[in-house]
Amino acid sequence: MPVYEYEHLSRPCDLGPVFEQRQSMADPSLERCPNCGGPIRKRVSRININTPKTNSELKDLGFTKLVRRDDGVYENVTARSGDSRYMVRGRPETLPNVKKTISD
Repeated sequence: MPVYEYEHLSRPCDLGPVFEQRQSMADPSLERCPNCGGPIRKRVSRININTPKTNSELKDLGFTKLVRRDDGVYENVTARSGDSRYMVRGRPETLPNVKKTISD
């Protein structure tokens, strides 16, 4: 369930001037503080989306990153042990072994 931020429109209570409330996306926005009953409004806040930044982070998450090096030649910068470092067109033995990273 998502967490929403609400702020008090009058004097804050024990929850503080801004507080978080976990609620379903289908639920209507709160209009009253669940603690003191005072008027509140939902705030627009930033979300945290964490995206991998390095090749090793991609590798740890099970992704394969191929970088074009030549016509039909790609370097597997996230190669695992047993994988070929370079993938060459027309040579299926150079394909990464996805069975190592994909599971049911």
